[in-house]
Amino acid sequence: MSHSEIVVVGSCMIDFVSYAPRLPNVGETIHGKEFVTNFGGKGANQCVAAAKLGGKTALVARVGDDVWGPKYVHNLNKEQVNTQNIKSTDNTSTGVAQIIVSEKGENQIVIVAGANGKLSVEDVEEAQNSITNAKVLVVQLETSEQVAIRAIQFCRGISILNGAPALSKYNPQLLSLPTIFCVNESEASVFAGMPVNSAKDAETAALKLLSRGCNSVLITLGAQGAIYVDSKNKHFHHISCPEVKCVDSTGAGDAFIGALAYLLAYEKNINIQQAIQKACIIASDSVTRSGTQISFPGPSILCTENYN
Repeated sequence: MSHSEIVVVGSCMIDFVSYAPRLPNVGETIHGKEFVTNFGGKGANQCVAAAKLGGKTALVARVGDDVWGPKYVHNLNKEQVNTQNIKSTDNTSTGVAQIIVSEKGENQIVIVAGANGKLSVEDVEEAQNSITNAKVLVVQLETSEQVAIRAIQFCRGISILNGAPALSKYNPQLLSLPTIFCVNESEASVFAGMPVNSAKDAETAALKLLSRGCNSVLITLGAQGAIYVDSKNKHFHHISCPEVKCVDSTGAGDAFIGALAYLLAYEKNINIQQAIQKACIIASDSVTRSGTQISFPGPSILCTENYN
């Protein structure tokens, strides 16, 4: 694999998205308004988000040997992502996500891992050279925690672990190894073992996570922005989000992580708080359009007045 500044080890999912007036209650059937199929999965989303901004990216992942596998790889190639370490998996479906999006932009998601569950430590070891030479590594938990841990062990640059989906029981190395441990409110509540319903709760959860070995904790708060704290000075930074009209929040967290990876790899003259602020602006822009990867902004956003 040729050298990439940003390497993402993670998942590829086909998103089957239904748009409805609201999210259904348990046992309820409601009429939706529209159905679309998109390319998704946290790993691929985050990789494409960085690539669309102009980052030189590579993805380590698995797809199935169904009709969707080759289509997914073709889509990644179109987005200029290095796909040399994406494997097709025999007798296995490509991962899928069933998503319902309400008129308010809220969503409910069920994922079936498929080939993502077959991404192995051996696959990561085959990509060792690429991971070691990357400025930024991004991993998540739609693949196994052993895969995430092995990838971070190879990283010599900045590593970002997006703790999603959250685990109530986990290897402590998931907290102690990455440079940045990034979760949203619901994920923070699972990892910290406490409810997180406000910025104050997020601070308490972040301190808990630091006490368990995190080097730094970044908790995203949706429209409320994010909080960041590191283990050195334990000073909290609250980062705000611009106000936008939310059309579809699906993938906003992935747009944020991909943007953050891009900024940490390429913008050397800004600090971590400024990088988080700019990533919030990019993620906020993505929710003003429907879809996941198709909603992520291109490099033109880096030149906008709001961004600078």
